[in-house]
Amino acid sequence: MRSIKKIHQADWRPIGDLVTYSPIPTASLQMIDPFIFLNHHGPQVYPENSNGLPFGPHPHRGMETVTFILDGDIAHKDSDGHNSVIESGGVQWMTAGSGLIHAEVSSEKFKKEGGDLEILQLWVNLPAKYKMNSPKYKGLQKEEIPVVKNSDESVTAQVISGEFLDTKGAFETLTDITLTTLFFNSNSKLNLEIPTIQNIFFYVVKGKLNVNGKNVTERHLVEFTNDDTKLAISSEEESILLFGYATPFNEPVVARGPFVMNSMEEIDQAYQDFQNGKMGSWNS
Repeated sequence: MRSIKKIHQADWRPIGDLVTYSPIPTASLQMIDPFIFLNHHGPQVYPENSNGLPFGPHPHRGMETVTFILDGDIAHKDSDGHNSVIESGGVQWMTAGSGLIHAEVSSEKFKKEGGDLEILQLWVNLPAKYKMNSPKYKGLQKEEIPVVKNSDESVTAQVISGEFLDTKGAFETLTDITLTTLFFNSNSKLNLEIPTIQNIFFYVVKGKLNVNGKNVTERHLVEFTNDDTKLAISSEEESILLFGYATPFNEPVVARGPFVMNSMEEIDQAYQDFQNGKMGSWNS
């Protein structure tokens, strides 16, 4: 079985009144190429007449954001003209590419009524050859995303990208990234084989899992070595796992604020282009 290098606890990083944990990057783990950043917001309950999510207009370049709405909603708007409200169970995939400005806030309905909120946002790097591609956005509701179960139907997989258990994911991607949200019933088992050339992203959102003989509790991320293909995952209680794998790019990574490039010169150019309006304009 694939051996475990280390299990990393997510850092506590609240953003105002928004509960936030981040398992990557931290002092102990910078990235799992090409997975470069994860924020886990919530779970929490927002009161009526709140301000909701705080992510007003900001730019990105050189990477992709994948946002999983487990509870609550997100109202997305960007300088490319996209507008959507994605609700519980839905997913947004935004390729920043050459650059755009976007905002991710709560809908007017959610701000007025309040409610449960839990959201994961994963940043995925782009290789140098795709960093200046045209921006792209797609948001899908829960019912638009394929679901597949394991043989005894104890594990349900929401297939976001790639192919998982012979089921094609909802989003077409520029690279060979497979992403799924896995929902484990109590006393369930799932055996997988992942090519050793690919890096695994394994973050326990809720509950407790055992993978290859090691217990992993919620808000922990597993760093594997690439020495075997086999994963044996089991649960004693209901659990949620953000699970993915992809071939690493093995390129230099320079991340500063909202930009992820291959050199400081490219970062400087990104800030200059943003300030000069080359990532679009924002009309509130």
